[in-house]
Amino acid sequence: MIPVSGILLSIILTTAYSIPVTKHESENMDLRMPDVKPQQPDTYLCYPMKMDGPATYITGFVPHANMSTAHHMLLYGCADPGQKNEPWNCGEMMDSEKKGSFKPGPICRSGSQIIYAWAMDAPQLTLPEDVGFKVGGKTTVQWLVLQVHYKDVSSFLPPNTNTDNSGITLVTTTKRMPKRAGVYLLGTGGELEPHSIVYMETACTITDDIEMHPFAFRTHAHTHGEVLSGYRIRNGHWTEIGKQTPKKPQMFYNTTHQDLVVKKGDILAARCTMNNDGNTTIPIGPTQHDEMCNFYMMYYVNGDKLSSDGYCFKAGPPNWSWDDFGASLHLESAPSDISKLSAVDNTQDGSTMEDFSGEQEMTSNLETISGLQHFLQESLDSEYGSEHSDPARVAGFTQRESEAWREYIRALLRLEAEQALDDLENAYDADGYVY
Repeated sequence: MIPVSGILLSIILTTAYSIPVTKHESENMDLRMPDVKPQQPDTYLCYPMKMDGPATYITGFVPHANMSTAHHMLLYGCADPGQKNEPWNCGEMMDSEKKGSFKPGPICRSGSQIIYAWAMDAPQLTLPEDVGFKVGGKTTVQWLVLQVHYKDVSSFLPPNTNTDNSGITLVTTTKRMPKRAGVYLLGTGGELEPHSIVYMETACTITDDIEMHPFAFRTHAHTHGEVLSGYRIRNGHWTEIGKQTPKKPQMFYNTTHQDLVVKKGDILAARCTMNNDGNTTIPIGPTQHDEMCNFYMMYYVNGDKLSSDGYCFKAGPPNWSWDDFGASLHLESAPSDISKLSAVDNTQDGSTMEDFSGEQEMTSNLETISGLQHFLQESLDSEYGSEHSDPARVAGFTQRESEAWREYIRALLRLEAEQALDDLENAYDADGYVY
């Protein structure tokens, strides 16, 4: 046993000779819509936050939104925002709010860059260790601007009195991160001809003398998107950055190769494989009835210098394709599976920045599905009574893969069982039927 005198001496010495440590504040910052009431579908609203004080590093993003209301959210960094004190209409469809109270304006008046994107109930995102988005201080990002694209506004229209406060909680620190994060966005214009498989393609050469280390990617398309894929091309060799279907939660996933480096002279390329089986031409555009082809590459640099041009956009079909880029793209060396997903890629769910192989095995294993069904049955008996939980109904909607069952499995894999049951409850009417 250590004598009390020895403990006291140790405390005295530690106190007397300890080295002063600089304290770095960690803080959660909320950037959310201030109880707005958009009046037209496909309204885009923006809301700003001034980044006063020293440089701050964003290391995580916690979204607060529902895909039934919000089509997507984007977080921009601006030198000067479109407005400084109130929400404003910042979409390409500004005329849609003629009868509303929101003034029109751009997202940023200067210094625009994308920091984060969310859609389809994607979960929160935590950046790797020592990586952060640097904002405020002496950076060009003096303001953060939240943009929300409203898909359905019916809950805000009379006689309803609901308001919306969708947004993001930012996990931040003032501790200097040695690796500065950035986002590089590849996208296209163009249109989808009826009854056709369409390749929407873009490619650009990196001209900045920097080294980018991609660690996550995100895909975004609307209802016609099948597979979106991105590549780095160096000396004719194509290396996959990431590939995913936009039908899954549109979150940031781990890149295919975590040791990939993009530097000056490399080519970044992306393809959106679209399927238009309808009778009309679908243009690229801002509404949920149009299409989009966006591939986001999240990266870090060692130091402070990011890419000076964080965008690569081409005209898209029928005016532009990879054939128009030139010989340096080496299309003869392009992978044959650019528009295909492997069995692993094509699962119904995944988790941001994590290894979700266990979830993939879970959703594909028949014994596990049977176990989940049994758990579901017991939960229904408990919550609704046996008269409202006919096993035939449960088996029926499992077999036809109804959205209610898929959403339940997603919730069960990601959340606690209590939350999953709450989600399932929303899919049931008073008689226990799925609707």
